[in-house]
Amino acid sequence: MAFDLERVYTEFFLDVYKYVLSLCRDEAVAEEVTQETFFKAIQKINEFNGTCKIYVWLCQIAKNTYFSQYKKRKRNASSAETDLYAATDTETEYFDKDAVTRLHVLLHDLDEPYKEVFTLRVFGELPFSLIGELFGKTDSWARLVYYRAKKRLQEGIK
Repeated sequence: MAFDLERVYTEFFLDVYKYVLSLCRDEAVAEEVTQETFFKAIQKINEFNGTCKIYVWLCQIAKNTYFSQYKKRKRNASSAETDLYAATDTETEYFDKDAVTRLHVLLHDLDEPYKEVFTLRVFGELPFSLIGELFGKTDSWARLVYYRAKKRLQEGIK
């Protein structure tokens, strides 16, 4: 499958950047991850098999790149660094390592498309309409899958 890489970059850069920005809420990080995404896409363009839209494929690369970089930064962060934001009770609960670890294990064990839809909705904060579009489905489908994923995670936490 032949691609005009310059056209793909021009057409999708802003959309991929906005997607990454929705994940990280940091313009500098979003810019870096988006650049890295297109670098990886250029390297792997021959592996794109066309089973999904190129935008969906780019967003997958972007998501994986962001989470990889996030994990690296988290590992390298000094314990002496302080959070810039005051932690609320909810945030404190969220950052409880045991709870987070359990939630990540449960999320990891979710079947597709539950895992992906939940991740896109919660971490990516994407609207159901866009999630449905990414999967070639309706927003009602995305809502139902999200609801079922959330129920499975809640049951697993209990």
